[in-house]
Amino acid sequence: MALALGLTDIRPLEVDGDAVDKWIVYVPADDAARVAASMHDAGAGVVGDYDRAMFSSPGTGQFRPLAGANPAVGSLGEVETVDEVRLELVAKPALREAVRAALLAAHPYEEVAYDVIATEPRPSDRGSGRVGRLAEPMTLRDFAALVTDRLPGHHSATRVAGDPDASVRTVALCGGSGDFLLGAAHAAGADVYVTSDLRHHPVSEHRERSNACAVIDVPHWAAEWTWLPVAAAALRERLGATVEIAVSTIVTDPWTFAVPSRGADAES
Repeated sequence: MALALGLTDIRPLEVDGDAVDKWIVYVPADDAARVAASMHDAGAGVVGDYDRAMFSSPGTGQFRPLAGANPAVGSLGEVETVDEVRLELVAKPALREAVRAALLAAHPYEEVAYDVIATEPRPSDRGSGRVGRLAEPMTLRDFAALVTDRLPGHHSATRVAGDPDASVRTVALCGGSGDFLLGAAHAAGADVYVTSDLRHHPVSEHRERSNACAVIDVPHWAAEWTWLPVAAAALRERLGATVEIAVSTIVTDPWTFAVPSRGADAES
């Protein structure tokens, strides 16, 4: 659909990548290797085709045990400094509790200092939806007409939420039912989001946001049909003239006609 609408600089709207937890652990120097090994055994430290990956750096830890504490190092009421090591590892979020349990079981301290930071997926060319740019900006009114013209003919309607005179340059889209990506389109700085099967409340709440992008709702079948010419071109490239390739133009959209609201202004 992005190609059909003439977009350039196309990238995924929501990246389909592997997010990881980053673990930061502070442990006495003499126990660092044992704690790291326990976390590795629980699945931490896997990066691509490598495992038991880790970064460590030395430092000094400080604390004062208070009444009720049972310190492994130091005495009640006395400030204690310890040669410690900062361990940094990554692990899949699904392993979070297993890694946590391994860390706590191996660490000598009564109160363990550690952080778990959820990271964003690494950049990827795979993911849900797409976002790209038009060669030249145009009004939302003209862009909605472009969308209607570039998608295959159908018996349903193209619905628009937004100022018809607003400028459009950055376009987000998702073939099929895409209201789950409304927030992603807003976060990507899109001027308009094109998708299908939008429900009343998600669109209404989205449009109440400050600087919310416009929304264009197109028939589900029409949006997904745009994949067929791309698939046909890929087959022609791989198979050449060995097979006959045709793209079906049969309209399988379940809606058979649309009735305009009596006396309604098309842009109101």
